[in-house]
Amino acid sequence: MAALKPRLASGPNAGGTADRQPIVDLLALWRPIRKYWITTLMIAVGTAVAAGFWTMGQPKIYEATATVQFDPNPPRPLGNKVDTVVEMGSGAVWDTREYYETQYQILQSRRVALAVVRQLGLEHDGAFLMNLPPNQKPPANFQPWSEEDAADNVRWRIRVEAVKQSRIALVRFQDANPERAARILKTIVEVYREANLETALESTDDAAQWLRTEHDKLSNELEKNETALHEFKKEKNILSVDFDDKSNLLREEIGQLNQALTAIRIQREQVSARRNQLAKVKGGDPAVLPANELLQSNVLSSLRSDYVATVREVESLKKSGLGSNHPDMLAAVAQSNTARDALLAEVRNIQGSLDNELRGVMEQEGGVSGLYDKARNEALELNLNEIEYNKRRRAKENTEKLYALVLERAKESDMARRLRVNNVTIVDEPTVPKGPIKPNVPLNIAGGIIVGLLLGIGAAYGRGLLDRTVKTPDDVEAILNTTFLGLIPEIDPKTQAQRRRRRAPGPQAAPELVVHHTPLSGTAEAARAVRTNLLFMAPDKPFRTLLVTSAGPAEGKTTVACCVATAMAQAGKRVLLIDADLRRPRVHRIFGGRGMSQGLTSALLDENAIDVSIETEVPNLRVLPAGPLPPNPSELLQSERFKAYLRKMSERYDQVILDSPPIVAVTDAVILSTTVDATVLVVRAFKTTKDLAKHALRQLQDISANMAGTVLNAVNLSKDEYRYSYQYYRRDNYYSTDAHQPTHGPDGGGSGDGASASPPN
Repeated sequence: MAALKPRLASGPNAGGTADRQPIVDLLALWRPIRKYWITTLMIAVGTAVAAGFWTMGQPKIYEATATVQFDPNPPRPLGNKVDTVVEMGSGAVWDTREYYETQYQILQSRRVALAVVRQLGLEHDGAFLMNLPPNQKPPANFQPWSEEDAADNVRWRIRVEAVKQSRIALVRFQDANPERAARILKTIVEVYREANLETALESTDDAAQWLRTEHDKLSNELEKNETALHEFKKEKNILSVDFDDKSNLLREEIGQLNQALTAIRIQREQVSARRNQLAKVKGGDPAVLPANELLQSNVLSSLRSDYVATVREVESLKKSGLGSNHPDMLAAVAQSNTARDALLAEVRNIQGSLDNELRGVMEQEGGVSGLYDKARNEALELNLNEIEYNKRRRAKENTEKLYALVLERAKESDMARRLRVNNVTIVDEPTVPKGPIKPNVPLNIAGGIIVGLLLGIGAAYGRGLLDRTVKTPDDVEAILNTTFLGLIPEIDPKTQAQRRRRRAPGPQAAPELVVHHTPLSGTAEAARAVRTNLLFMAPDKPFRTLLVTSAGPAEGKTTVACCVATAMAQAGKRVLLIDADLRRPRVHRIFGGRGMSQGLTSALLDENAIDVSIETEVPNLRVLPAGPLPPNPSELLQSERFKAYLRKMSERYDQVILDSPPIVAVTDAVILSTTVDATVLVVRAFKTTKDLAKHALRQLQDISANMAGTVLNAVNLSKDEYRYSYQYYRRDNYYSTDAHQPTHGPDGGGSGDGASASPPN
């Protein structure tokens, strides 16, 4: 038969499991509900019944409904071009959702509710305040409420529901009396409509008052602006306001004067240049004259020619050899001097003429320059006057526009108040409701069932969370992080009783020997699976000495030790089972024999004793009882003599299995774990708590004990946790007709019925 393979980590002593991807276990989510289905069902039914009774006891509530239309842009009887005064400065608000939300809040406001209370006298209406049905009256000792409390009572019953994609809202009011609900709701919407109109009119009045004040201010300001503009025109002698024409004339005049001034300055420079050239003749050769002067004056040209001729005559006489005192020479020189004087005199005359001309040009330049500056200053002054005039004119025009606008708005506000335009319309008046809306019996009962189911499921999960015991192999791996070696099933007590009745009269077989007595049972197969897993964990160097222990008492460690030892013996190995529980030994009761007279302690105290074990009914299996109980078990198990004796037994037998006390109770198991090749931790399903198992494992890990793995004992395969994963081990039902017959073979021997594989040890 195939053995259950262990869920190993990396190596035989890794103390953990390989990394696995988390998988959502839907069956694990269903198990708490299935396990505690009675609790879930009782809570669901109880909640549904309670919801039904509670619903029947609730008063009937009726709801009246009115349809109201909100128009952000109210009607305009004065025309589309005339806005209402209320919209001034707030036009953007009408296009937003906030407007509608604001109206809904106003409908449910204290102001509207107080107006309704005062109009209907609801503070004295005990039937309304106590929400009594039509056929019931308030008690005689009823005391009227305050208006504020009555208004709060009204507000709590108002509901406003917006109709999507429209400007319509449904206003609802709830009351135990249908006629009263319709009457109060009608008053509510009418009061709201009037309040909305009053708000608009108040805004109109405020705007009108402000407009009147602004009208007076603007009238005075306009008068001041007109007076200031008139005084300015009078002061500046402005008869016409066409500044462009004046500016064009001045620009033309300035251009002409500028051209004339430029021409005069050119003439002045020319005259000045001639004068300077003639001035050079005075100290030099008078014959050297500017060509332009000679061209302009025939007299000067003639005199120069005469002068040049006399000079040439003198030079000619000198070349002919006449002396300076020669009469001809003297005459020629005198004639030359006369010609020179005449030429210089003419030059002086021309210079005088140029001086006069220069003075005239300069005087002309000064006059034209003065006219140019005057025209330029007039242009600048004209620009300044134009700027100041435009500023005063704009102030007057702006004041006129504001004055006209305010005057128009004032007339419109007065007209709007007289028209009493309202942007709220009551589309449907409230009617008397025909049937109650509360309580909704089917809905409440369905809700009670749903809530009850949720509470029941929560209670089931709560009970599951409160159960801190180890239940499944997944718990072993997830919580303890150790190798799972296998599980030992729990035999159904009814099946045990049937098998015991079928057995022949005589001593009852110990349930720990179920592997030997019923080798075809699921329990025997589970024990062989644990055996196989232990052998395959270290195939090259198998465990020769194996310690079987548990976290606490009554968890089945002795049962597991017996089952594993029997399975090892059935595999043909020479096995020695040592009862190392020197405080509460039990192995001798299972296998019988000489009892407590001889055993482990006597073998340790007798140096000559080698093997005092006893033979059992299981082939290849011998048992060494605990022997007489010593006063110091821990010291004895920690002694070198015990270690030496254990080494001898491991050499004599193929497998030595030690049954020890619980780990948490005493330190014996922790001491023994340091002397063996491997340790097996037994955890009892649905009994050993997770914290206790982790504490025991931590004690073993603190001393670096070699952990072979964990065995889950006393597993009830009928529980939901194992219903779909470990049905293989429920084969007892299949073999129940012949599993009690003696069976011999390579995997087992002996005869008799099986018993519970998981009694407390």
